Amino acid sequence: MTNFTDSMMIAFHLVTHADSDLLEIVGLSLYVSLTATFLAALLGMPLGVILALTTLPGRRMMIVIVNAAMGLPPVVVGLFIYLILSRSGPLGVLGLLYTPTAMVVAQTVLALPIVAALTRQVTEDMWAEYREQLLSFGVRPRQAATTLLWEARSSLIVVALAGFGRASAEVGAVMIVGGNIDHYTRVMTTTIALETSKGNLSLALALGLILLFIALGVNSVVAALSSSARASL
Repeated sequence: MTNFTDSMMIAFHLVTHADSDLLEIVGLSLYVSLTATFLAALLGMPLGVILALTTLPGRRMMIVIVNAAMGLPPVVVGLFIYLILSRSGPLGVLGLLYTPTAMVVAQTVLALPIVAALTRQVTEDMWAEYREQLLSFGVRPRQAATTLLWEARSSLIVVALAGFGRASAEVGAVMIVGGNIDHYTRVMTTTIALETSKGNLSLALALGLILLFIALGVNSVVAALSSSARASL
């Protein structure tokens, strides 16, 4: 109990005194997760809209694949990206393995299906509600998609935050492709795993507190935006 109490006190000291190593790890974590979320939104939202509004051949199969990909095991994703970026892999010449870029790629792959699937569901629901009205105005498909995206903007922010939650909590895939290199690829989740295994509970607890605070903040924003979106309907 004394060890736990001492570790908690040191953890609070690290957080309240803005320890430089702590800030470096948190900063890299936010950079990697926010970049991955942006890329997942950039790719996933148009994909979700296409799956919702078009009648492409194989659309149902694509929806099943995207939905199934939401549950991709992170270590399997990390393994495939490792093989692609390794020296003998097709993109090995780029030298991206064990860099923050490789970690961004891994988190993007994990967040992309969530963003695409939730965007499809949101857009499909909006299309079912406004389809007749938009068609009566002679709106073209591209204009209809733009209108629906604008009307669903609050819900799409929630979708993006869900993608951020998936990316920021990831540890297995980023550990495989990032390597957890001190002052280069060490992020919050991998550092918590490493420091816990070394018995350095104070730093692990400090990062855990920050990660919980970030998760609480994201969920609070999601709840507020969801309530706002429901109230506007």
